[in-house]
Amino acid sequence: MVTTAQAGAPHAPRTCIIGAGAAGFSTAKRLRDFGIPFDCFEMSDDVGGLWYAGNPNGRSGAYESLHIDTSKWRLAFEDFPIPPEFPDFPHHRQLHQYFRDYVDHFGLRPLITFNTEVKRAERRADGLWAVTLSTGETRLYDALIVANGHHWDPRWPEPAYPGAFDGVQIHSNDYRTPFAPVDMRGKNVLVVGAGNSAMDIASELGQKPIAAKLMISMRRGVWVLPKYLNGQPADKNPAPAWMPLKLQKALGRSMIKKTIGRMEDYGLPKPDHEPLQAHASVSGEFLTRVGCGDVIPKPGMERLEGDSVRFTDGTVEKVDVIIYATGYKVSFPFFTDPALQPKDNVFPLWKRMMKPDVPNLFFMGLAQPLPTLVNFPEQQSKLVARYLTGAYHAPSPAEMAAQIESDDKMYLSDYYASPRHTMQLDFSTYVRDLMKEIARGEARAQRAGKALPVAPRAAAAA
Repeated sequence: MVTTAQAGAPHAPRTCIIGAGAAGFSTAKRLRDFGIPFDCFEMSDDVGGLWYAGNPNGRSGAYESLHIDTSKWRLAFEDFPIPPEFPDFPHHRQLHQYFRDYVDHFGLRPLITFNTEVKRAERRADGLWAVTLSTGETRLYDALIVANGHHWDPRWPEPAYPGAFDGVQIHSNDYRTPFAPVDMRGKNVLVVGAGNSAMDIASELGQKPIAAKLMISMRRGVWVLPKYLNGQPADKNPAPAWMPLKLQKALGRSMIKKTIGRMEDYGLPKPDHEPLQAHASVSGEFLTRVGCGDVIPKPGMERLEGDSVRFTDGTVEKVDVIIYATGYKVSFPFFTDPALQPKDNVFPLWKRMMKPDVPNLFFMGLAQPLPTLVNFPEQQSKLVARYLTGAYHAPSPAEMAAQIESDDKMYLSDYYASPRHTMQLDFSTYVRDLMKEIARGEARAQRAGKALPVAPRAAAAA
């Protein structure tokens, strides 16, 4: 049965939340706490999204050995501590249980409609959102919150490598264990990519009882950051948020170089950028596997040659299985409006949440914050809930557009150009700025008499 969470504020705009991963359910809690009526639709049978291994919606790429690279000290929700017995870097099943416990502790489960997919979301000429469900029903909403995640739509190499390959090719999104979906034992395996998943999978398959030969193809060198520094999780004690971001990074670069040395000394290609000028590749095992000869670095792929792969340095290797750990596309399959679709993962949003010309649409968790994405939407929801109740007013569209440009310059100017680096930001800096913006917006709302920026019209129009 599809029900609406009516929490005692009939004057508030009726809102639809798409998805019940961490972004969706933490936003649902905030709206409930602020008395905003909402529906939250989840296409699966449980919360958790990516961290729900074996998710029947087919959109979780969680492999069995996956542990989150953010320590428990940085990913906890503000009002629901991580269990103290959890290890520093929880396994995906532990994290999923933490999510489930959060939802049950705060009584959110009855407010989420499971096994129901949003098939289409269209903004009508009058500004209302027409949301069509997998049940065939169409509902009207005053506001729409998109929380469908951005690590589920696999990005394959584009253009595809020339030639033909006789072996098996899969994306890391489909990898589960050394034995599924392909039995890798005794095989020559090539992992393509240099991100966290690539290093996890290469380190696992490189163990001698598994792959006969494990190679990793890296088009460019990367800095591999450790999980621990000085006996503590590397992200446990970050630089203070008031410290300028450039200074934070300068200090971080110096520490990284002093701690781990040069990548080429491990037998890896020399990075063409400084530490922290790319999305962090974090591994406590990969450098050791390379040093032990269990993982063999190779340059970029050039072409496929039947049972072999030719690399850009002219070498050719026999390969049985290729695993493309080449990232994900940002996708919103329920939107038909081209203006609401990213282009090569580029999707300018004010505070990574709003399009200046669409005042009743919000994207939660659509960023790549360092060090954590898990509790990032919880922070964003503080602004959204105040906005929907009239306690906060946003700047003018022109001011929002200018701030998008200045924020991108601050967060992205250090990174090399890549689809991987279109949504980077520093968590602590972002949250500090967000709290200041909420205070400014509350002052704007006071001057405007706390009028609702989004009028509640959907119920009457339904």
